[in-house]
Amino acid sequence: MNGKKWIITLLMLAAMRLGLTAFAAPPPQPPPPPGPVTVESLMKDMTDLKRLARLPDPPYTTKQFSSYDRDAKSPEDNWFANKDRGQFLTVEENNGHKENVMMDTNGPGAIVRIWSANPSGKLRIYLDGAKEPTLEGPMKAILGGEFPGLPAPLAVETARGFNLYFPIPYAKHCKVTCEAPDVYYHVNYRTYPEKTEIKTFEKEDLERLAQPIKELAEKLRSPKAITEPSEESTKAEFDLNISPGEEKALRDVKGPDAILGIWAVMQADDLAVAARGLLFSMTFDEEETVSCPFGDFFGMTPGLISYESLPSGVAEKPSVYPWTHWYMPYQTRMRCTVKNYTTEKIHIHGVFAMQDKYRWNDNSLLFHAKWRIERDIPSRPYIDWTHLQVTGQGRFVGGMLNIINPAKAWWGEGDEKIYVDGEKFPSHFGTGTEDYYGYAWGSPERFSHAYHNQVHVDGPSTYGNTCVNRWHILDDIPFTKDFKFDMENWAWPDKIKMTRAAVSYWYARPESKDSFKTISASDLKYEPVPAYKPFRVPGVMEAELLKPSYKTDGEYTANDLTDKFSGEAQLRWSGAKKGSKMTIPFEADEGGKRHVLVQMAKAADYAQVQLYVNDQKAGAVIDLYSKHLEPSGEIDLGEFDLKKGPNNLTVEIIGKNPEAKDRMLFGLDYIRLK
Repeated sequence: MNGKKWIITLLMLAAMRLGLTAFAAPPPQPPPPPGPVTVESLMKDMTDLKRLARLPDPPYTTKQFSSYDRDAKSPEDNWFANKDRGQFLTVEENNGHKENVMMDTNGPGAIVRIWSANPSGKLRIYLDGAKEPTLEGPMKAILGGEFPGLPAPLAVETARGFNLYFPIPYAKHCKVTCEAPDVYYHVNYRTYPEKTEIKTFEKEDLERLAQPIKELAEKLRSPKAITEPSEESTKAEFDLNISPGEEKALRDVKGPDAILGIWAVMQADDLAVAARGLLFSMTFDEEETVSCPFGDFFGMTPGLISYESLPSGVAEKPSVYPWTHWYMPYQTRMRCTVKNYTTEKIHIHGVFAMQDKYRWNDNSLLFHAKWRIERDIPSRPYIDWTHLQVTGQGRFVGGMLNIINPAKAWWGEGDEKIYVDGEKFPSHFGTGTEDYYGYAWGSPERFSHAYHNQVHVDGPSTYGNTCVNRWHILDDIPFTKDFKFDMENWAWPDKIKMTRAAVSYWYARPESKDSFKTISASDLKYEPVPAYKPFRVPGVMEAELLKPSYKTDGEYTANDLTDKFSGEAQLRWSGAKKGSKMTIPFEADEGGKRHVLVQMAKAADYAQVQLYVNDQKAGAVIDLYSKHLEPSGEIDLGEFDLKKGPNNLTVEIIGKNPEAKDRMLFGLDYIRLK
């Protein structure tokens, strides 16, 4: 049944108050014994949410190779090092060309994800000790959906990040290399017990499985439909008005059973306040395993923001409603409640889809989703902020992160660090927060994908609320004793305080333990982010608002900068050569002798320049080279006889510092008259 039919059913149930409608359904059959691991079996794993609710059979571990900075040795030794590109296991010489080794490991196993921010050159995957690569081609094409047999969204670029979600199994060994020397990369992979039967991926598999691959790609373009419960499921309606301070049960039933899906429509005067302030809780077999703000539970915030992924989303038609298709089995009892921590009345109505007569056994796992928030986290010193810490046995299946950033500058340099079963050093060590969530370069672009999403960015740039999520479906991470997920709090500005809020999703055996604290009323208070007001120096002419009247070479743009610059932008001139000139008109409110002061930008690729005011040389040559992007500071060019109205500032490119990069850029922040 498609989403439109489901919501129509939901609204009919609410209107007719049908309560519980049961359909006869045959009892579920136990899963068949596992066969060999193949490309086909792993492709089925990509859309099977039910398998996540039981222990993996055959068992496996999931780990990651990445280009993280190798100087990060331990929490006591350069732990927040940030040169996360161009780091490889080794460099090899093969057939007259160099190959940088990204991954080299023994099997049996399978690659389950490859990501890069800047793929270039050839990517090669060698399997089972073969001298020739099984898969070879342009790295950008393989990861970006342009390689024959690997269509989007199995391979796709999202907000400048390139992702390959296609399983590549191997029986004995796997090595992955790339030609480019300076790439960012992740390679996530499974490793199975030694005697697990694996059918190694072959070149011909992409052609042999062309039709199933095409069908899978088509399904993943509309992932909600993949996991939609069938008409044979049992459906139960809820329809509640919840007053401030009130707690009500949405459903309280005995098991064994399993939830297949939940849909809900929320009505309130302020949806952002209501979605954060309504606490959603679920207790399975007398264990509270779900405790989240109502909206955050569905993978997005603030408010109810439309997106579509495999396990969760928010639909727009025929009415805005959040939904989830996480599979949630239980043995004896399920109780779901909501409590209103806001000052306004909230109305919600919706549907549970249930599976009758679930067969609970020693491999069954309980669904968990829990939320934490911390406000006013200083950007220095850097810290590891814990999303999840749990003991027991289960699988990690994903998370949502909400950042409230008080600056326009980038907040997400922090790497993920994932520790499994007592690891002292993380088996996942990433290269940046946005890289973990499947995009790159701090892009504020919204995108939606079956497995990773940037649901919301306030802006400008990355100011205010950002909400991202990632689901570990093919690349879920099993654990047998304990699991810990940390993310570095690593922002560019050194004097800001951020808010971090996150939901973690996992499955675990009964009586597992986590470190989440009870959510308080103050935690759930929604605080809207004020409209952004850029820093400005009083009484200046912002250069990004000026329009050059003449230039000999290159292009100029209004270019965003950090809050160290007035207006947080510059007039940037690129593509100039030695001897190039550009004239920038500026206005004087009255004529006479005035001092002309300017602030420019300095960086590693900025030029040496001579300035002129109304064709009169203004001081000596100025060297704008610096290792880091920074303001030049205000420079007094001297006193000039200005005319009322338009005057001219002319810039001449003289050359570059010997330490500077090849480009000779120029950036003007502002002009001030004194």
